Amino acid sequence: MRVVSGSARGCRLQPVPGMNTRPTTDRVKENVFNLIQDHVRDADVLDLFAGTGQLGIEALSRGAAHCDFIEHNGTAYSVVSKNVQTARVQDRASLHRVEARDFLAKAAAKKYSLIFLDPPYGGTILENALSGIERFDILSANGIIICESAVEDRFAHGFEVVRERRYGATMITVLRRQDGGTDE
Repeated sequence: MRVVSGSARGCRLQPVPGMNTRPTTDRVKENVFNLIQDHVRDADVLDLFAGTGQLGIEALSRGAAHCDFIEHNGTAYSVVSKNVQTARVQDRASLHRVEARDFLAKAAAKKYSLIFLDPPYGGTILENALSGIERFDILSANGIIICESAVEDRFAHGFEVVRERRYGATMITVLRRQDGGTDE
């Protein structure tokens, strides 16, 4: 697992030990960033289920202004912290060891232009996160949400689907507000 492009290009990131975290593959990550490249520079980013932190770190490496990394698991939080240091992006990163739903409830005053959602596959975690983002209105007017899920996962939301791409067993869904975000 490495940073694909930007100021930290080639930087190797540490995985979270064990089998509970499923990092985004470099191939999928590179394709995602090709899809959203016009939205990254100067973006305020939220990496809601940070895991290793690689999606937020990649955004910072490519010129995002700031990223809030949210991770409740202590081991994963420690890995995110080390990876942010290794990639030398700590000056534009804030780490929060808290449950995603608790962070969303307190983030209502902030607007994010780029939100990454890569929770564990299956269940209602992704759907609940999207509901919280919508309820607390934290996506900026022209912002986008990148959802990573299993191909078979289905989730309801109140956002417009901009793009869907399948990469093997992984589905990437790009969402935006239905009330007037501009097209890519």
